[in-house]
Amino acid sequence: MKNLKNSIAIAKETILMESNAIANLTNLINEDFENAIECVLNSKGRLVVTGIGKSANIAAKIVATFNSTGTPSIFMHAADAIHGDLGIIQKDDVVICISKSGNTPEIKVLVPLIKNSKNKIIAITGNADSFLGKNADFTLNSYVEKEACPNNLAPTTSTTAQLVLGDALAVCLLELRGFSSTDFAKYHPGGALGKRLYLRVSDLIKDNQLPKVTEDSTIAEVIVEMTEKRLGVTAVLSEDNNISGIITDGDIRRMLTAQSDISKLAARDIMGKNPKLISSDAMAIEALETLENNNISQILVTNSNKDYVGVVHLHDLIKEGIF
Repeated sequence: MKNLKNSIAIAKETILMESNAIANLTNLINEDFENAIECVLNSKGRLVVTGIGKSANIAAKIVATFNSTGTPSIFMHAADAIHGDLGIIQKDDVVICISKSGNTPEIKVLVPLIKNSKNKIIAITGNADSFLGKNADFTLNSYVEKEACPNNLAPTTSTTAQLVLGDALAVCLLELRGFSSTDFAKYHPGGALGKRLYLRVSDLIKDNQLPKVTEDSTIAEVIVEMTEKRLGVTAVLSEDNNISGIITDGDIRRMLTAQSDISKLAARDIMGKNPKLISSDAMAIEALETLENNNISQILVTNSNKDYVGVVHLHDLIKEGIF
């Protein structure tokens, strides 16, 4: 066993080797890539992505990327395809076939069957002169000089190259279709990512209380209101019920430090004027950005009529996994 201290050097060498191989892919992109994109865009069917071995694992990931970015796709294992799963491929589908060598037995059986059905084939292969490379309608060259594996055997650099070409296809299709963040949210409703894309401020404040005092409220009344509503803040409202200021826990602490007698003070004397506001229709991520940009923990919320309707606290965003 080699010295464990060599691990960092090996890791760096692996990363550099793979990154250099990926950078070289830019020299291998040709008109077939553009034609493959056009083929997919004009297709009335889905993308069926297939492969064998580690290439099958890459195919499954590429399918996930396509589906999440607006290109309907399905995974088909090349070995299963020639043993009954070939029916997955429908009339108008386009097939992406992934194979480093392009000459595996399964690929040699599968490709003619696909061609007999008149489906277009996009090859991702490290050998453009292989059986797959020569029989595909469009060939994307994923050639790498050497695997990161010291024995040049375990698929490492080659599978990374396949994955990157799949991402390049997905991003091109995404941009050409005008796939927006709103579209993206439709496919990612769960988890923190989905919440960043669809959760609104109104969703954050629906269970929060509504702390508020008037400009004439005593400091004791302010403290009681903030304590009962437990948001570390209260809005200060004018006689016509408009927001005229905000008082935070920090304002209370600073007041107590500076004043020995608070009996004659009112809310208007310690409130912060012109507080930051956000619309209840705004996205939750906008609230987070406002809090971060202004180095604050709470922000007052108004509706379309500019009425005070709630408070967003940083903890609300943390609870939802957005922070």
